Amino acid sequence: MDKTTIDLLRHGEPQGGKRYRGQIDHPLSELGWQQMQEKMPVNKPWQQILTSPLKRCAAFAEALSRDTDLPLSYEPEFIEMNFGEWEGQTAEALESADKTAFYAFYDDPIQNTPPGAEPLLAFQQRVIAAWQDLIVQYQQRHILLIAHAGTIRIILSHVLDMPVASALRIDVPYASLSRVDVHGSGSHAYTQLKFHAGQL
Repeated sequence: MDKTTIDLLRHGEPQGGKRYRGQIDHPLSELGWQQMQEKMPVNKPWQQILTSPLKRCAAFAEALSRDTDLPLSYEPEFIEMNFGEWEGQTAEALESADKTAFYAFYDDPIQNTPPGAEPLLAFQQRVIAAWQDLIVQYQQRHILLIAHAGTIRIILSHVLDMPVASALRIDVPYASLSRVDVHGSGSHAYTQLKFHAGQL
C-alpha cells in the first residue's frame, strides 16, 4: 500500500520566552536553536522540507536545507493562529488582567475568541485545507513540516478525529517531533499517528 510520511516539528524556544506569540515574528533564541539541532538524526530521512515563513521556523529550515541540499518550500497557510489583543502577552499577565476571559478561552475556544483574534474554526479550516493539499502534492514521499504548536495541534486533532475545541489538550513542547503516516490515497486513504513528542 502507498504510504506518505509527514514529520511535524515545532520550532524551538523563541527570543522573549513563553508568551502568546501568534504571528509576531520573533527569531529563535540560542536555546531554541540548540533544541532543534538536538532533534536532528544523523541520517536525515526526508525528501522535502516545508516551513512556516515566520523566523522561528524558517531560519532553522533554511539552515537544514543548506546542510542537506533538501528542497525547501515556504507554506504561509501553516502560520500560527493570530491571537489578536493577546499577541505578545504572557499567560500570567492575561490571567491577572481578566481571569474569567482567560479560562473561558480554554473552556470553549470556539465561543470565546480573544479580542481581535482569528476564530479557531477559521484557523482550523486554513490549516486543514493546506494539510490536505500537502498529502496530495507529496504523495508517497517523506516530508518534514516545521511549524507552530497551534498548527500541529490542529493537524493532530484532525488525524485523531478529535473535536477541534479539544485540540488545546494536546501538549506540543518546543522542538517536539510527531509523525503521521497516510496510507493509500483518495477516498481510500487513512491517516495514523505513529508517535507524538518523540525522537528519531
